[in-house]
Amino acid sequence: MEFQAEMKYVLDTIWLLISGALVMWMAAGFAMLEAGMVRTKNVTTILTKNIALYSVACIAFYLIGYNLMYGEGNAVFGSGFALSGTSADGHSLLSDFFFQVVFVATAASIVSGTVAERVRFWPFMTFTLVLTAIIYPIQGHWTWGGTSLGGLIEGFSDFAGSTIVHSVGGWAALAGALLLGARKGKYDSQGNVHPIPASSLPMATLGTFVLWLGWFGFNGGSQLALGSKDDADAISAVIANTNIAACAGAVVAMILTQLLFKKVDLTMVLNGALAGLVSITAGPDYPSMGLAMLIGGIGGALVVFAVPFFDKMKIDDPVGALSVHLVAGIWGTLAVGLFKEDGSLGAQIMGIIVIGLFTFVSSTIVWYILKVTMGIRVSEEEEYIGSDEEEFGMHSYPEFVSRSV
Repeated sequence: MEFQAEMKYVLDTIWLLISGALVMWMAAGFAMLEAGMVRTKNVTTILTKNIALYSVACIAFYLIGYNLMYGEGNAVFGSGFALSGTSADGHSLLSDFFFQVVFVATAASIVSGTVAERVRFWPFMTFTLVLTAIIYPIQGHWTWGGTSLGGLIEGFSDFAGSTIVHSVGGWAALAGALLLGARKGKYDSQGNVHPIPASSLPMATLGTFVLWLGWFGFNGGSQLALGSKDDADAISAVIANTNIAACAGAVVAMILTQLLFKKVDLTMVLNGALAGLVSITAGPDYPSMGLAMLIGGIGGALVVFAVPFFDKMKIDDPVGALSVHLVAGIWGTLAVGLFKEDGSLGAQIMGIIVIGLFTFVSSTIVWYILKVTMGIRVSEEEEYIGSDEEEFGMHSYPEFVSRSV
């Protein structure tokens, strides 16, 4: 290997490893965000779920998922290969695996927040296993795996995963939320919504900033190379666009909540920033910063309207993950077809429909099987006392346990 080629290999590999580490750090962001948004009596549960789902996702993707997603088989299942040597993109195959495995863990984290405070731990972990080993990799094989599902979604473009990661997590979460039902006391028989306050807005805010930082690896790493001036310029544009889209999402959510509710809603601002990030993820590589602001700002606006919409439909989502990852993920994917010079709106719509239907239907089947076999919802008494006490026997805030029920 000549020196120039070797240096490119080294730089590309190091960039994937650094980016993967940043995306792994997003697991901490999800843990903090979700812990801050649930009630005190369920914080230990949500923290345990987050570290457990990350660990299970990595093992499942190594044993089964990576092969399904990137194997050279038919359009559904790939054939086996060893995780060694050089990838087709010219970097270490192990660095590629590491970068991809933290993406699948992100999709699983999205589900965790939506079903929080009423799902049982072991059924949730079983669903995580199926999602990360089979569901996510199969739809990934149709897109990033290179098959385009026999041409059905030919031309579909998703740079870093607005649909392939975020909407997939959202569809899986929606299926779980529908089968679980809402938390007790969230809605009454007249259709009124009773807000359930978050336990720690400082923790939720910290989690949002951690996610924001990790997103630079999420999107920037999806360039998959740092071995040339063109790659460095492309990564710079991707990261700058990612950042400005998040800023726009936060500002638009802030202004809209003031106009609509007469007060700025911090939880909406946090989710507005995340929605801006999700929205730009499908195409952070092509727009100007001005267009990235527009895309992120529309994502932030969608969250403000999507959260009450899901409440009106009595779909309980404690952290707003459906509004952020599903709704903004769909918008971000459509934006590529609307604004990218060589983008195809038809291909984007087809990709959203095919991936969405597959993920929602397969997730519904898995959740339903778990419901009739293991049971997926905690008892009414356990929900009242809190899963921390009933499933784990410990509290994150023992001094305040008497106030958490």
